[in-house]
Amino acid sequence: MKGLELSTAIAKILDAKKAREVKVLKIQDLTIVTDYIVIATGTSTTQVKALADEVDFQLEQQFGLQPTRVEGYESKNWILMDYDTVIVHVFHPEARNYYNLDKLWADGEEITIDFEK
Repeated sequence: MKGLELSTAIAKILDAKKAREVKVLKIQDLTIVTDYIVIATGTSTTQVKALADEVDFQLEQQFGLQPTRVEGYESKNWILMDYDTVIVHVFHPEARNYYNLDKLWADGEEITIDFEK
């Protein structure tokens, strides 16, 4: 599965689970770490965990994919899920404001996602 397809699928999973401020950025020309990042916000630590769990569950069920790495699961303030070509960041609102990845990767190309489909 290509990075754009995967990042779009992840964004739609997060949106369906009521994540806020879901954003997909294409950063493959800016770093060798990954091609796309998906950033989303949960309203509480409980929702942050639920969002990460849903991404993990849906990608396993639909595509047979598992993350190569997951970090931050214990704190539930910022959960990072690494799917090689896509890295998912699920934040608690304060953590998203503090780390401000939106600004850090502002040179990335924001991908428009049609959440209606």
